[in-house]
Amino acid sequence: MSRRLRHRESPWRARLRRAAPYAGGTLIVLVLMHTLFGPYGYFSMRRSEQQIERLRLEIDRLDHENSQLTGEIRALQSDPSAIEKVAREDMGLARPGELIFRLPDDPLPATPPPANPPAAPSPASSQPPR
Repeated sequence: MSRRLRHRESPWRARLRRAAPYAGGTLIVLVLMHTLFGPYGYFSMRRSEQQIERLRLEIDRLDHENSQLTGEIRALQSDPSAIEKVAREDMGLARPGELIFRLPDDPLPATPPPANPPAAPSPASSQPPR
């Protein structure tokens, strides 16, 4: 008669078996959080892509400005009318016999009339007392 002996599981092993799903779930949550919020995670990459796009736009703007300034330099090196324009507008120079009138860019606002005008003296008060 062979009797099957029941093997009784140790208490530590039973605790480990009950805790394994919780530990696995916790590990999955931590990996997911690292994937989303970590230094190389999804949100960090989106932020980097937006920054790259902003920098590309600024580079394009600066390239355009650079090409305009290069054109101005070439014009000032070779075109006498461009040189004259800069001399007149930026430096305020004039040809002999010309007069330059400079007007203010923003005229001063008109002063509002006083709220309480001074009262005119009445003819009776201007006479000396009798």
